[in-house]
Amino acid sequence: MSRLSPVEVTVYPYECDAYGHLNEAGFLQLFERARWEMLARGPGADLFSRNGIWPAVRRAVVDYHRPAFPADVLRVDLVVEKIGRTSLEIRQRAASKDGALVAELHVVFVMIDKSGKPAPMPDEVSSAFGGRVTVPTGEMVRYDVGDVTLAVESRGDGPALLLIHGFPVDRSMWGHQVATLARWRRIAPDLRGCGFSDAPEQGYSMAAYAGDLVRLLDRLRIERAVIAGLSMGGYVAFELLRRYRERVMGLILMDTRADADTPEGRKGRDALIEVARSQGAAAVGEHLLPRLLGRSTQRTQPQVVEQVREMARRTPVPGIVGALSAMRDRPDSTPHLGAIDVPTLVVVGEEDELTPPAVARAMTSAIPLAAMTTIPGAGHLAPLEAPTAVSRVIAEFLEAVPRP
Repeated sequence: MSRLSPVEVTVYPYECDAYGHLNEAGFLQLFERARWEMLARGPGADLFSRNGIWPAVRRAVVDYHRPAFPADVLRVDLVVEKIGRTSLEIRQRAASKDGALVAELHVVFVMIDKSGKPAPMPDEVSSAFGGRVTVPTGEMVRYDVGDVTLAVESRGDGPALLLIHGFPVDRSMWGHQVATLARWRRIAPDLRGCGFSDAPEQGYSMAAYAGDLVRLLDRLRIERAVIAGLSMGGYVAFELLRRYRERVMGLILMDTRADADTPEGRKGRDALIEVARSQGAAAVGEHLLPRLLGRSTQRTQPQVVEQVREMARRTPVPGIVGALSAMRDRPDSTPHLGAIDVPTLVVVGEEDELTPPAVARAMTSAIPLAAMTTIPGAGHLAPLEAPTAVSRVIAEFLEAVPRP
């Protein structure tokens, strides 16, 4: 996965329709103009021609979120989602100056030679876009799991550890754990609608998330796994236990809770849905950021603050709306806590305001085989805020889990 430097592009009057809107053809032209500007500033606009190939569009899909008008200045970024032997798959997003998502483009190119036939990707082109994605290096791979394709990072060998991220972040929050938890096969997917997985307009629920992950385990030929879920990922973990108990051999509940939303909490989800639709992903991230991270992190780790802000900003709006709806409508898992019969670790950040230590203690007391650990100086995203401490307590827990 690679990200080229963003550029700013101006919407010109000739690109707009009779009503003054940037229309479909105009957006395609704007995104193409941004791509060439990125290449010109980076490896050079002659990157393809000097390598004897040309990128032919095989598929292009534009999602429109807000109108754009003449003289608007849009910030366009580009993310490489996959590099194949002859193909290049990218996603571009155009945002207004206030960070609101205006439109995004998902496009697949096939490299062709002068005769028009598919051609292998030259090394210089592959390198310019970040190199090919392969399983052994632990980089991103995309798997079809029914009606969506999930972006997944998998590393290591041994029993499986499935790491389920929270909201509004993605799998990269588990970076330290994926890199360091040896002797286990660490699997970190982007849930549907998050990160670089597909983001359909509909189809979001805890049951849908859980079904996607079970189909992912099937694709990876994994029968059972230790399930680690943070925040919303914990809600998905409870759903996996309810529906697919035979696939779970251990449970890590991190900065999460078992009870359903209160009426006030449901109203808050609905309000954020409106923010997402009207102002975009960045606005949702800014609203949540002060409570996602602990006071200590906000004061001493500005790089973590920016990392969370970036993860939230790149989450597609349909994924944000879908996740908020799924959390709002999730079932109450409290009545099922006493029936959990697998080794369980409850982890909570000492400064977590969203699911504080008191919530974690109550959940731990209700689960027969549970132990609890508090992470000093961390808030709601403990694996990012205190990665070494979190990896250590997970490693200690995994040592005690009976291996298949």
